[in-house]
Amino acid sequence: MVKTTLSDVHIPELMADMWSLLTKEQQTFLSNNFTLQNYKKNEVIHCEGETPTHLMCLLSGKVKIYKDGVGGRSQIIRMIKPVGYFGYGAFFAGKDYVTAAAAFESSLICLIPMAVIKTLITQNNDLAFFFIKQLSFDLTVADERTVNLTQKHIRGRLAESLLFLKDSYGLEEDGSTLSIYLSREDLANLSNMTTSNAIRTLSQFATEKLIAIDGRKIKIIEEERLKKISKIG
Repeated sequence: MVKTTLSDVHIPELMADMWSLLTKEQQTFLSNNFTLQNYKKNEVIHCEGETPTHLMCLLSGKVKIYKDGVGGRSQIIRMIKPVGYFGYGAFFAGKDYVTAAAAFESSLICLIPMAVIKTLITQNNDLAFFFIKQLSFDLTVADERTVNLTQKHIRGRLAESLLFLKDSYGLEEDGSTLSIYLSREDLANLSNMTTSNAIRTLSQFATEKLIAIDGRKIKIIEEERLKKISKIG
């Protein structure tokens, strides 16, 4: 980990939603108690079973929250985009991590000791409410995805995942190519299906001209039809 100063990466601007809630004294306290860590593509950030010690804020890059299952298969639980906070829910629950986190691509993460966060939220009701909202939003998204990934058929699951990626990371300048390039295995893990089923269903979508595929690049051609497939499951 590399200790740096706030001005080096303009953290007040990047974490404006949280930073703006703090008093000048609290901002100074926070600025003296954080570290920055660069993670390489596919590098593990934290493992399942570890004890949480830091609030993590993704400043740049992409991160997946996942859980390894039976037979070595993984399930991607959540995707983090900048500026996104993670790694702290287990601490508030008094539990070890039940999931793992890894970088999808080169990522810069700000790590703040949970002891610092605990001190700040006991002093600042607005900050406490901020994290309540964050946790509530994450829980709502997780509940919705649980229903989608367990009740929908394969086509509905894959369509839902493609739309989820669009909503999470947006599109490239052409207005149709997803701004995240997933391996077929990662896409399968996100959609709760086998890799072979993901490959086969992607090919079907391409044949039906719902999408276009170029390696790991996926271009959405018929978004409304994908929404219909996702909705009917």
